[in-house]
Amino acid sequence: MTVTPPPPVSEPDPSTFTCSSSLVGPCSGCQRPTHKYGSGGSPLCQWCMAPVQDRWGPAVRFTSTRSPG
Repeated sequence: MTVTPPPPVSEPDPSTFTCSSSLVGPCSGCQRPTHKYGSGGSPLCQWCMAPVQDRWGPAVRFTSTRSPG
């Protein structure tokens, strides 16, 4: 399988097209414009998140540490 390289950092993450402009901020990995809180609470763009998810595996999930209230 051929993997296509990510676009230049000047190109925003596709997640920015579906969220309000007030929720767009830099990826904490590459500084590409992305959804500030990302999918599942991660501030990484899809290209920076892919290798991280590979290392974590499919069982890792976000758990809120805030008390309900």
